[in-house]
Amino acid sequence: MNLKPQIQIPATYMRGGTSKGVFFNLTDLPERAQVPGDYRDQLLLRVIGSPDPYGKQTDGMGGATSSTSKTVILSKSDEPGHDVDYLFGQVAIDKAFVDWSGNCGNLTAAVGSFAISNGLVDASRVPDNGTAVVRIWQANIKKTIVAHVPMTAGQVQETGDFELDGVTFPAAEVKIDFVDPVGDAAMFPTGKLIDELQVPGVGGLMVTMIAAGIPTIFLNAADIGFKGTELQGDINSNTETLQLFELIRAYGAVKMGLIDSVDEASGRQHTPKVAMVAPSQSYTSSSGKAIAAGDIDLNVRAMSMGLLHHAMMGTAAVAIASAAAIPGTLVNLAAGGGDRNSVRFGHPSGTLKVGAAVDQVNGEWKAQKVSMSRSARRLMKGEVFVPGDALPA
Repeated sequence: MNLKPQIQIPATYMRGGTSKGVFFNLTDLPERAQVPGDYRDQLLLRVIGSPDPYGKQTDGMGGATSSTSKTVILSKSDEPGHDVDYLFGQVAIDKAFVDWSGNCGNLTAAVGSFAISNGLVDASRVPDNGTAVVRIWQANIKKTIVAHVPMTAGQVQETGDFELDGVTFPAAEVKIDFVDPVGDAAMFPTGKLIDELQVPGVGGLMVTMIAAGIPTIFLNAADIGFKGTELQGDINSNTETLQLFELIRAYGAVKMGLIDSVDEASGRQHTPKVAMVAPSQSYTSSSGKAIAAGDIDLNVRAMSMGLLHHAMMGTAAVAIASAAAIPGTLVNLAAGGGDRNSVRFGHPSGTLKVGAAVDQVNGEWKAQKVSMSRSARRLMKGEVFVPGDALPA
């Protein structure tokens, strides 16, 4: 038997926000994987350990959750006014599928660190001490993100005392600005702040559908029998509930114009997201931390890759901030209504504060900038190994 040896590829395993992923410098990938296509997808699937019918990703770098089944490819940017191109691949766990349709806002926090450490940012733009401003071109969605990366003695400062709910240990704070996250597209694809979404077997649901950060469908938790304070165990152990959310997501995707038929939804797991909102209520987070109703403006619970997220996706936080700042959306109403430029929401792991600057241009709402703080840390650097036989000839 003539078996091909393993391929060795330089890589860095990083935490960004409440996610983890395998980061690559584009030029370190095999030549055939430096361009989009089946070879690249098969390579990344094998790196992560998918598809895995056991749902464990034991034979790969994935962590068997949507938050840890992620890959990132970075390169120097040719986009004017940008330092680095950031391409994100969400790897399905049980399917042979890499979803390139959206961004990962959490891993964005690690992009600046990787880019600086791997020489992708011009040295003249990186101070020995202070803050490096890294201009990121998010290649999946063609948007600008700015990361403010702390520097000490010429190195990225990764340790610190900034605490992020959903992450066990403190680290250095990385401030992230999502600049003009909607661009020239309509923030509300249907032109309405609130729509009635008809879902078979459910009826009409009032929803806010927004395309800021990542396309997201917001609905009131009470309308589908929930409180909005649920944790992962309350949702992810119930097959009927998961099917309900997926049905809402599929019909919402059609109404948003993201797909032509509900049958296409299963092939587009990463987008759109579904999230339920509720007025502020006290609850106990997944870590046992008491969250008081007076400390938050509202509760939000979001689905990611078919399951309730353990905290909050960064891109969904952009959608939450944008919708909260616009009077009349379900998110804004759940937060108490009125004008606001920031909101603190409760999620399963704790709370998060996000800010948004929005205005109306020719009668249409536009988000100028959404800001939040995350943290990031290198976990391991070296080489990943991929069996040669796993790749297309």
